[in-house]
Amino acid sequence: MAESTHFYALFQPTHYNVYLDINRATKLISGTSTITGDAKETSIAIHQKYMTISAVKADGKDVPFTFDDESEGIHIDLGKTGETTVAIDFTAPLTDSMMGIYPSYYELNGEKKQLIGTQFETTAARQAFPCVDEPEAKATFDLAIKFDEHDGETIISNMPEVKTVDGVHYFDTTVRMSSYLIAFAFGDMQSKLTTTKSGVKVGVFATKAHQAKELDFALDIAKRSIEFYEDFYQTPYPLPHSWQLALPDFSAGAMENWGLVTYREAYLLLDPDNTSFETKQRVATVIAHELAHQWFGDLVTMKWWDDLWLNESFANMMEYVAINAIEPDWHIWESFQTGEAPMALQRDATDGVQSVHVQVEDPAEIDALFDSAIVYAKGARMLVMVRALIGDDALRAGLKNYFATHHYGNATGADLWAALGAASGMNVGAIMTSWLEQPGYPVVSAAVVDGKLTIHQQQFFVGEGKDAGRQWQVPLNSNYDAAPAIFADTDATLGDYAALRQASGEPFRLNVGNNSHFIVKYDATLLQDILDNLESLDAITQLQLLQDLRLLAEGRQISYADIVPLLPRFAKSHSAVVNDVLYGVANNLRKFVTPGSTEETQLRALFGKLSAPQADRLGWLPQAGESNDDQLTRPTILNAVLYAKEPATLQAAHAIFTANQDKLASLPAAVRVYILANEVENFGNADLFAQLLNDYRKSSDASYKADIAAALPTTPDADLIKQLINAFEDADTIKPQDLRAWYRGVLAHKGQQAAWDWLRNDWQWLEDTVGGDMEFTTYITVTTGVFHTPERLAEFKAFFEPKINTPGLTREIKMDTKVIESRVDLVEAEKDAVNAAVAKTVK
Repeated sequence: MAESTHFYALFQPTHYNVYLDINRATKLISGTSTITGDAKETSIAIHQKYMTISAVKADGKDVPFTFDDESEGIHIDLGKTGETTVAIDFTAPLTDSMMGIYPSYYELNGEKKQLIGTQFETTAARQAFPCVDEPEAKATFDLAIKFDEHDGETIISNMPEVKTVDGVHYFDTTVRMSSYLIAFAFGDMQSKLTTTKSGVKVGVFATKAHQAKELDFALDIAKRSIEFYEDFYQTPYPLPHSWQLALPDFSAGAMENWGLVTYREAYLLLDPDNTSFETKQRVATVIAHELAHQWFGDLVTMKWWDDLWLNESFANMMEYVAINAIEPDWHIWESFQTGEAPMALQRDATDGVQSVHVQVEDPAEIDALFDSAIVYAKGARMLVMVRALIGDDALRAGLKNYFATHHYGNATGADLWAALGAASGMNVGAIMTSWLEQPGYPVVSAAVVDGKLTIHQQQFFVGEGKDAGRQWQVPLNSNYDAAPAIFADTDATLGDYAALRQASGEPFRLNVGNNSHFIVKYDATLLQDILDNLESLDAITQLQLLQDLRLLAEGRQISYADIVPLLPRFAKSHSAVVNDVLYGVANNLRKFVTPGSTEETQLRALFGKLSAPQADRLGWLPQAGESNDDQLTRPTILNAVLYAKEPATLQAAHAIFTANQDKLASLPAAVRVYILANEVENFGNADLFAQLLNDYRKSSDASYKADIAAALPTTPDADLIKQLINAFEDADTIKPQDLRAWYRGVLAHKGQQAAWDWLRNDWQWLEDTVGGDMEFTTYITVTTGVFHTPERLAEFKAFFEPKINTPGLTREIKMDTKVIESRVDLVEAEKDAVNAAVAKTVK
């Protein structure tokens, strides 16, 4: 359904009294939503979904109404306009959809238990209580909740509880806020609490299936993040508390509900005695992301979902700003360079990709906006560009003014640019519009032509793309002063190259720091100059060089065969970011070989040649006192070593496994997945498979469970693969929130045919189970990430093209078809040259 009229245009709420009675045993929600507001028309509409409406009163009198699920509305005839109080009696199901109000399931001492939680973004508050469920419809809320309460259970919400009367829990009135940010949870919980310097109570809540120490890390990061943001934003945290809650079943990664942030357990809880450095970084950035939203998204909210990027892009940048400030030794911006940057560049190079700012109305299409590579990663890169242009002083001053002007209200992208422009004296909006409103990004070609250093910008595509003549205002960040700060033209001549090179004393480079959203294509002269000086280049520059070469090869502007001989030159680096991108390129070569072929054997030998010296240096097990770079590099190297299948290395991992067979969870978390995967793939049997699957069912350690989920799909045994596929639809074994990772794992290994058959045969089950949330389309995305043959392309098109008009799937199917087509074309065109280059390099 396309909402041509926003319900807020008809009725503008100012306050809600919401009473809910939730019964876990009967799986029924009943209640009354009493809404005071200003009726702009005599006929108004209030959102509901999957509800039965039994009565509607306006100012105490029954009024005519209808309701339907197509418009997701209750249509009420008030007979008047102006100030009105509407009371709606309703019932609704308590479902397992992970949307609205829903139960999470877990086991404690062999007993199955439930924790009730909520997920209302984007349009699921209307499943919990009737409301005007649009971001602009801000109001204050009084929540009163009754439930089938047992001794020792706890209930928490956005605001503190003020009283309990006859089993009804009453919470303090909220500040003015959007409906999608309301949250509550109840069940048998444990918690740890602290207080910030300014007096904000901070807490971490989880089920009692976890050890108490697993809450400590999150509590510390949350407290220090709030203290950092209060200082950076120069705006106090506006609520009395900030609760962080780990839910056993949660479809997204985390959700910024104001004052009650919800998380997947894997993104909040960790064992301080056995967790990898990478996992600590991930958990810390997720917490910092959600807490950035408490101001940017919650205090000031986008006016409509087309400005979703305002929320997500900003929080995505600020998570790194915050963690870099509170844990400077982590060098967290390096994770941005290896995670967000390549994800954005890859996705944004496909013709048909969405722009950061997208017009949208249909609720199904709203969920499809949550493209992590664009709205989160590309948007964050845009804001990193802005920060580099205007500096932190102007950024902070602009944000302080932005919050002061729009607090407890709504804003658009133009409002943010205006505030930052006023603080910096720059026309930020004019620069950023080309990035915000246009899809894609440019490749800036640098060449020496007739002795002159020239640059040229043109949209970059991986696969076929229609050049629409787009241009960008590109912050070049060159190391040569002759290059303009902002490159807004198609072409520019910078001067006599020989003179510029002599004056500078170093190779010409663009996008120094890799912070601007474009790639660089150097001609042979300029590239050779950079390669001749490789040893003197910092790690980010080396990362950027390989990143851009890989993308140029994907876009058929250069050949992968020309990159292969360069790879050994980067293999000695002790930098985690250089190794990350090096093996990213190497892993991309795997699509050019057929399993079991001579070419695959040669490629495995290349992986061995690249990784062996580092593997000898680092060993299989972490060492006390080693650098962060070594901690982050070891997993990358071990993954390469496993692909190389060097017998002595595999035996070393097997020996570690054997020595720890009765205590696998206690293996060092940073390397455990590689030890398990080696065992399953190269030494496995049905007994090991059963042991690990049973551990997966029983464990509450999210990190260990993720390792098992990555290791078991590597089995070459067809019968065991069949057992795995059978577990896909058994929620007691594999929770729906975790299913995509299992599916992708099986698809990417020997079980590809079985996994692909399951997806096609059981698509309706999948849609019924996870179709209501924003993760659904990513089953298409991860399938696309694996397929690279003409046969799989034909099957993909045959299955998905009939679904192309399904709301929320259209763009994904169209784009992913292009992605596989371009990959198939690339493999067919280049495989002989690439495999010849690999064979030559390993000689």
